[in-house]
Amino acid sequence: MSENRSEVAVGAIVFAGTMMVVIGVLHAIQGLVALFNDTFYVVGEEWVFSFDVTTWGWIHLLLGILVAFAGFAVFRGAVWARTIGVLVAGASAIVNFAWLPYYPVWGLVIIAIDVLVIWALTAHGRDVVP
Repeated sequence: MSENRSEVAVGAIVFAGTMMVVIGVLHAIQGLVALFNDTFYVVGEEWVFSFDVTTWGWIHLLLGILVAFAGFAVFRGAVWARTIGVLVAGASAIVNFAWLPYYPVWGLVIIAIDVLVIWALTAHGRDVVP
């Protein structure tokens, strides 16, 4: 490890990349469940964001794949990977906000992790250079 890298910065980036991969895989699983069994998710209240469950399945599947790939790219330390990471983590938080009527606790947990990922990528991303 070089002198300009702090252990906290490296740990934050490893956390961000790992969480992005995990969140991406879980998004994809949620999407597959919604696609294969559209009666699994039941909305409790009608909100403004009332998409068909199959539509939500495709959104979660595609976003999950994108988030997971961005998480793998963050480990390489490239600026473009951190930029994409912040964008897809932000998109993940927005999608999970709209997903709240279907899985409220899960959506809030993923939003919190997305916020931590964005913080790690923006505050410490510059400290990790390949």
